[in-house]
Amino acid sequence: MGRFLDLTLAGLTTGAVYAAVALALVLIWRSTRIVNFAQGGMLMVTTFLAHTVAGSGGSYWLALLVAVLSGLVLGAVVERVLMRPVERRPPLDAVVVTFGLLVLLQGVAGMVFGGTPRSYPPGFDITGFRVAGHQLLFSPNDLWVVLVVLGVMAVLAFVFRRTSLGLRMRSAAFAPEVARLLGVRVGRMLTVGWALAAVVGAVAGVLIAPATFVSPTAFDATLVFGFTAAVIGGLDSPPGAVVGGVLLGAVLSYVSGYLGPDVVTFAALVVLIFVLMVRPNGLFGRGAERRV
Repeated sequence: MGRFLDLTLAGLTTGAVYAAVALALVLIWRSTRIVNFAQGGMLMVTTFLAHTVAGSGGSYWLALLVAVLSGLVLGAVVERVLMRPVERRPPLDAVVVTFGLLVLLQGVAGMVFGGTPRSYPPGFDITGFRVAGHQLLFSPNDLWVVLVVLGVMAVLAFVFRRTSLGLRMRSAAFAPEVARLLGVRVGRMLTVGWALAAVVGAVAGVLIAPATFVSPTAFDATLVFGFTAAVIGGLDSPPGAVVGGVLLGAVLSYVSGYLGPDVVTFAALVVLIFVLMVRPNGLFGRGAERRV
């Protein structure tokens, strides 16, 4: 029973990390209808900048602030410089651009920061809580990660459902021509969407970094699992991203604990295929309306 509880708590923490990345992907999709495969590279760059601040004597919170601000600028620049020229082209062109951006960011990071993995300091104690004499695999830092992800999900859900900004962002993504006729500045909304998604990704990078080493390719696997979580939950749903991340984290934790880490990737593929067979639009996704 103790082993099952430890695996569950470990899966909750890992799932929260996947959910954070999934939230960034969902935000991009909801505001631009683009799957940003460069998200891992973008959060890697902002995490490196935060690591530089922390390594120079700055506090954890100052490093987090630097990551957020650099993510805001990076997201806006990427949309203006790289994504705007392919805005009216077929969607595949934008996907190719994001793949190219990922390779570019990893190459530049390798030249600037080097390829040696670096450790990142956690924000809180990483010693697990003790309950009834048992040391849990769940620490104050893990609790911080879970609470931040839940908070980000709540903020995103509120923005998209309850604010005029969210309404304008959705209209710019789904019906840009109609939105322009209604006075919505579509270009500005796309820039805001990319900037906000980069901010969420930057926060995710700082949350992930203490559990792994920071290097140009350190977040590739996290991006893959985050994308899987987003698809499982539904690319249109912030709560779905969180549920998908936690579900995937729990399943992979059980698989790793009972069957071994070698089959974790295969288990993620099985979960993804099963969910898509049962719910093609994800657990919280909305099916497309059929027109006759």
